[in-house]
Amino acid sequence: MDCLFCKIIAGEIPSTKVYEDDKILAFRDIAPQAPTHILVIPKEHIGGVDELNAENSAVVAHIFAKIAEIAKAEGLKDGYRVVSNIGEHGCQSVRHLHFHILGGKQLGGEMV
Repeated sequence: MDCLFCKIIAGEIPSTKVYEDDKILAFRDIAPQAPTHILVIPKEHIGGVDELNAENSAVVAHIFAKIAEIAKAEGLKDGYRVVSNIGEHGCQSVRHLHFHILGGKQLGGEMV
């Protein structure tokens, strides 16, 4: 599989890790769109939200529990945004489930 995020998980491509456990990895985005821009990914390859099912969806609950911890550790006390892009029209640039944590400033009110 030629997945950028799988290569980051395997240590083949360096990243600036923020959090890691046996199920997930969180690292800083290389092209940040906010002062704090962190990606949170499952270590299991899941293509996107559209590939979640009864067998693999528990990882999303784990991710969201850790997102709250990561945001607190990053000092995002005034709020933050969590985004997941799905598919070509949703501008998903890497076909591996991931969630963006964006914060550190007042974000715009429009989503598109």
